[in-house]
Amino acid sequence: MKIKFYGHASFLIEDSKGTKIITDPYEPGSYGSLNYKPIDEPADIVTISHDHADHNHVASVRGSPTVIKTPGTHEVKGIRIKGIKVYHDKSFGRERGENIIFTMEVDGFHIAHLGDLGHTLTAADAQQLSPIDILLIPVGGFYTIDSREAHEVLKVLNPKLVIPMHFKTPAVDFPIAPVDDFIKRQPNVKRLGTSEVEISHLPATTEIWVLDPAKL
Repeated sequence: MKIKFYGHASFLIEDSKGTKIITDPYEPGSYGSLNYKPIDEPADIVTISHDHADHNHVASVRGSPTVIKTPGTHEVKGIRIKGIKVYHDKSFGRERGENIIFTMEVDGFHIAHLGDLGHTLTAADAQQLSPIDILLIPVGGFYTIDSREAHEVLKVLNPKLVIPMHFKTPAVDFPIAPVDDFIKRQPNVKRLGTSEVEISHLPATTEIWVLDPAKL
């Protein structure tokens, strides 16, 4: 399985058969603050965690993908995807609305993409999401959980591999924090120096892998 980080909350996840999933495709220039380059790549499946322009720009994806943007269980090309409703804020959606966490099994790995999660999670939430091998988690704060809250979520979900997203880069003018706020003083952090990684096995103990955005 391959995972490529485009930037913000958008990833390409490709299984061994070549089936491609793109998460939360962004609109370049959205809100005058997101300046990643266009994705402009094909996919079979697109997941949308919520209807904000920096997460729902299906038009940037080539091909005719199946778009999944609702809670519940979905199956496309043999990949089972489950959407679980949470919130974009700490006020049960009163500030920014709802958010969907998507879990998916790809080549035997259980992946969770948290979207713009705006609050910490409970043991009951973890039970719904379990098991999680690979966690794609927002860490920048302001619009999502911040670095401290992200670590609380890690303790609850206990993934083997953590890939941070939704953090400040030169292409982002939102008032969010850089990834360094999340990874400082944390053990088992690897800055891979690439936007794409091929995963054939999981680490024995939890590791944080930082990918570089591909669309800077």
